[in-house]
Amino acid sequence: MTLTEMRQLLESRGIQLTKSLGQNFLHDGNQLRRIVAAGAVESTDRVLEIGPGLGPLTALLLEKAAGVLAIEKDTRLVAVLRERFPVFAVPAGDGCQPVGAVGELLHADALEWLQENPRDWSGWKLVANLPYSVGSPILVELAEAPVPPDRLVATLQTEVVRRIAAKPDTDDYGLLTLLLGLRYTVKESFGIPRGCFHPAPDVDSACVTLVRRKEPLLDAEGGRVFTRLVKLAFSQRRKMMMKLLKTRWPAPLLEEAFAACGIPAGERAEKLKVETFVALTRRLRDAPMAAGVPPG
Repeated sequence: MTLTEMRQLLESRGIQLTKSLGQNFLHDGNQLRRIVAAGAVESTDRVLEIGPGLGPLTALLLEKAAGVLAIEKDTRLVAVLRERFPVFAVPAGDGCQPVGAVGELLHADALEWLQENPRDWSGWKLVANLPYSVGSPILVELAEAPVPPDRLVATLQTEVVRRIAAKPDTDDYGLLTLLLGLRYTVKESFGIPRGCFHPAPDVDSACVTLVRRKEPLLDAEGGRVFTRLVKLAFSQRRKMMMKLLKTRWPAPLLEEAFAACGIPAGERAEKLKVETFVALTRRLRDAPMAAGVPPG
């Protein structure tokens, strides 16, 4: 779909794009093909696309994947997608499903849908130009699924991509880095010029590729403890981490765990790599909480 075609379609439907929904549609064919290539989409893959908009990326995904689940919040765009792609016109699993890729289109708020429908995403890949206002929460929600997707390929604000790929002891390193880094490694990223979108966004954009770790660093319960730990450790970024963690775990236990993991007592969370947080999690996961602290 060219920029001219995109404008004509919007005008013919009288659709005014909504800034609050992050409706900046990528129209550049070269960039769209780069995104699909980053997803390494094969004929056996099932692909989740969030925020398909008018469907320029959707068209490429339907050509390559075994199935596409698209989630769109805007009622107007859902109608356009159903008309553009007949595969979306029939519910998945219906006997009249067209030959070729299986397509399912959900009219829903993607973040709410993911939160309400935890599932096993093994064998799936996310390939999407995510709505920037909810891009980070969507990635975290998928990463914390019972079984996360094999690969996450997402277009986001450049500053968010920097945070995802950040190294310890840098300004961008933080909670998002760790919540995704527990289950994924960053494979690559590339910038996308503002002029490739309609309308051009007010921020710079980039596409990042995350690949799920072959061997989990923690099991499901360990992952939950890890999440609680890093959220507390980064709740006040400039404070010593042990002081923050003492609100949840007893001081003697923390001192022993820090020493065993080689963490200085006065260290701040931003200095520690994901593997160190994993080691600390293993030390604390079955330990009693500090007095008066409720579970959760």
